[in-house]
Amino acid sequence: MRKSRFTEAQTIGMIKEQEAGLPTAELCRKHGLSPATFYKLKAKYGGMDLSDAKRLKQL
Repeated sequence: MRKSRFTEAQTIGMIKEQEAGLPTAELCRKHGLSPATFYKLKAKYGGMDLSDAKRLKQL
């Protein structure tokens, strides 16, 4: 499997930015990813904190 360009911390940070009110199109342009990729990451990591993501990776 291909390694992700973004760490879990970066991904969760991007999701928090979008939840804070930054438009999705601007967020994707800023970080250099497509909206489809963002929504896929949001489906996987949405609602998690960094500690939750680390625990998920350990399992």
